[in-house]
Amino acid sequence: MKKPQYKKVTKIIQPVPADPINRRDFFNKAWKGLGILAAIEVLGMFTGFMFSGKPKSSSAPKQLLEAGPVDSFAPDTVSAFMGGRFYLARQQDGGFIALSLRCTHLGCSIAWEEEQKRFICPCHSSAFDISGEVLNPPAARALNYYPVLIENGMVKVDIGTLIERNTFRKDQLQYA
Repeated sequence: MKKPQYKKVTKIIQPVPADPINRRDFFNKAWKGLGILAAIEVLGMFTGFMFSGKPKSSSAPKQLLEAGPVDSFAPDTVSAFMGGRFYLARQQDGGFIALSLRCTHLGCSIAWEEEQKRFICPCHSSAFDISGEVLNPPAARALNYYPVLIENGMVKVDIGTLIERNTFRKDQLQYA
């Protein structure tokens, strides 16, 4: 019997050449990528803008500083609390208000002049009365203030909440 003859088949597999990317295709892909990246950035900015803003304020105090017993503050007096960044003023009628140390004109530190019963700004001579109302410009609005709480005969000031105002109103005072 005759042996079958096999043909030796050699097939050479050549790699399929990758399509060389030409310059036009490269720039088209690059521009598309940059466009997608820019769209993501704009979307992020839009989302940040839409959902930003002040959080809902709660009525709970943020940082309470105990100023002292109500009886230790005589009517028509001012006590400085430099560590708390405020002056505690007790009005003639017994109401308390905690006034910021900062002038509303340029933010300079104000000082209390006892003999003239006024706050004075050393930078531009703005003057404020004991309730923080403007007596002498260039300051255009009253001093900012901190909420005052009176609990169990103790005066406490919430130094974590600074309230801006244009003018003094009686409802800004706290009574014992």
